[in-house]
This record gives sequence, C-alpha cells and structure tokens, in this order.
Amino acid sequence: MCCLQQFLYPSEEDLYKLIRFLVERLPEVSDGKSKVLEDGDGRKETKADTLKCHYVSGQSDAIDTADSVFTHQKVENKLSDLNIIAEETKSSDSIVGRLSDSGETAMVDNLVNAPKYQSEVSGNESVAVQGNNGQVSISRHEVSSYIQKNDEDQEIRPLEEVSTKASELEHLLVELERLKAATGIVFDDNRSIEVHLQELEEQISSRKLNLLAAKSGWDAEKELLENKRRNLQESLCASNPKAPEKLQKLREFELEKQLIESEIRRREEGNYNLSTELKKQPKQASRRSYIDRVKEITKNSRKQDADIDRILKETRELQLESNNIQERLHRTYAIVDELVLREAKKEGIGKKAHKLLTSIHENFGEISNKILSTDRLRRETAEYEKKIAASASRSLDFNKLQADLDAIRKENSCLEQNLCHKKPIDQM
Repeated sequence: MCCLQQFLYPSEEDLYKLIRFLVERLPEVSDGKSKVLEDGDGRKETKADTLKCHYVSGQSDAIDTADSVFTHQKVENKLSDLNIIAEETKSSDSIVGRLSDSGETAMVDNLVNAPKYQSEVSGNESVAVQGNNGQVSISRHEVSSYIQKNDEDQEIRPLEEVSTKASELEHLLVELERLKAATGIVFDDNRSIEVHLQELEEQISSRKLNLLAAKSGWDAEKELLENKRRNLQESLCASNPKAPEKLQKLREFELEKQLIESEIRRREEGNYNLSTELKKQPKQASRRSYIDRVKEITKNSRKQDADIDRILKETRELQLESNNIQERLHRTYAIVDELVLREAKKEGIGKKAHKLLTSIHENFGEISNKILSTDRLRRETAEYEKKIAASASRSLDFNKLQADLDAIRKENSCLEQNLCHKKPIDQM
C-alpha cells in the first residue's frame, strides 16, 4: 500500500527521478528482448508476473550524448512544471485502483525502481505498466513533445518580455527627454521664452518640410506600386482570361461593402443623435395620471352640467312667473282703466284720476325698460372687464413693439422720399 500511495501521490523527488530515468533511457540503443516466463497453462508473463515495461528507441542512433545532457538540463530547469504530470497521474486513479485490486503492488514498486525490473524490447516506443484489467502508458513521443513545447514556451516568453520592456523603456526615454527639454526651457534664465518659442516654431516648420518630403516620396512610391500592380493585373489577365471578371466582381463586392459600412455608420450616428435627443426630452407624466385627470375633468363637467340644468330650470320658472305677473298687470290695468274711464265721463275728478293712472302706468313701463337695459349693460360690462383682464395678463414686449414701430416709420419715410423723387421725374 505504501508503494501504491507513492504512485498515486508522488512527490517532486519521485517525479524527478522518473522523468530523469525516462530521459536518460530514451537515447540508448537497445536490441534486446524481454525475458518471458511461461507457466504451466502456457501463458506468458513478465519477470514481475504482471509487469510489462517496454522501452524502445526507434531512432536512437541519431541522438548523441550531448543532446541527452542538454535535455537533462532542460528537465532540471522545468521541475516547477512537474505538478502537471502529478495532476495527470491523479486522474488515473480508477486504472490504478484496478491494478491494486488484482494484487499487482509489485508493478508500482517496479515502476518507481524501474532499473531493477526494466526490460528493453525492440519495435515499441512506450513505457507501459500493464495489469489484468487496464494499462497506464507514458509515450516517448509525448515526453519529447512536452519537453519541446516547454522549451519553445521558455524561449518565446523571454523574447516577448524583452520586446515589451524595450518598448516601455523607449516610451519612458522619450517622456524623459520631453521633461528635460521642458525643465530646461523653464529654468533657463539666459534665454527668454520667445527664443524658445521661435526655436520650437523652426522645429515645427522643419518637421512640416520633412513630412512634405516624405509625402512626395510616398506619392512617387505609391505611383510605382500602382504601376506595378497594374502590370501584374494585366499579366494575370493575359494568363487567365477569367481573372478580369473575378477582379471586377471583387471590386463590386468591395464597393458594396464600403456602401454598407457607410450606411451602417450613418444609421449608428442617427441612432446616437436620436438617443441623445430622447434623453434630453423632459420626462412625460405616466398614463395613469392622464387617466385620472380625464376622470376628474369628466366628473367636473358632469357637475357643471347639473348646475347648468338647475339654473336653466330656475330661469324658466322665473320667466313664467314674470310673464304671469305682466299678464295680470295688463288685465288689472285694463279693468281699472275701464272703471276710471266710466267715472271720468260722469265727473271731472274721474278725468284727473284717469290721467294719473295713465301716467303711472307709462312711468312704470319706462322704469321696467330701464331696469332691463341696466341689467344688459351690467352683463356687457362684466364681459368687457373679463376681456381687459385677459389682455392685461398677456405679456407684452414693449421694446419689441417700439422697435417694430420705428422700423415701420423708417420704411414709411423711405417710401415718401422715393415718391418725392419720382414726381419731378414724371413731370419732366
């Protein structure tokens, strides 16, 4: 069980021994055969009864001692990566469990102490531990590819780090030079700021000239490249008759792609502008508030309708009462006038009474008309007062009105002058 635990959870020292042993055994040339024992039933077993460990180097003649030493050094530098192999070893617990259940503890011991029970077989390229129910193998190709991959990673990482650090250093040096120049300009008492500004302007002008020269050179180079591309296209068209058609289709696709990209950009800009405008818009009230407001207005309108109906009813009643009173008054006046007129024919006092009755009736008629006209005037006055209050509540910009009035007067004066100038011309 101790050996099984050592196999399942190996230490770094055990893993180091195993990898070192495998790497040292890879370049060796072995043409021997494994010793096989036959039992009474005719079955073939290895020297350890259930252990079959095969080491083969198919191309071991091409590997020399220097390569093995270099590989050994690489393995020693990669001890920190051996934990990966330990995790992979832990993932094979089921297979090793079957090996331990079949009583093959000696196999694990032989794998750890491989030189004691190692048999070299020609034609195989793996190190195998085989039991009755399963097999755990470590291929030579897998080990070499793992080492090669680690070597490449180890070589690439320093190069990337060096390149990044070099770029950072260059950027820092440029910033340092700029800071030095700025501090030199600030703390330079011998030369004024204007001199430094003039120098900077000269440098800017020289840089502009350099840019123009570079642009002209690039234009010339671009023209040469365009001519070369045109010649290549012509030669391609001459060699392949279908090339112009394909090139035309490619250009159409590129043009269509550019149009689609421009349309996408335009729509994105429009979407962005609309979203910004939507954010700037004031937040509107919710639909529930509008519904409540409509309900309140409806309720108030119903109350007003009820009040209006009540007022109209009272008005009709008053009108009927007024008509009844007027009819009664007319009938009473007619009866009294007839009686007084009879008495006036008999006596002189009756004539005076008739005159007084007629004058009283006329005066009361005038008073009634005046009351009606006064009421009508009061209503009109109330309406005018409302209009005046509404016009007073409006905001009037007197400055604007004055400016408009001045402009109108100026235009009128110009028109009058033009008319005055035209009259003498017409007379002539």
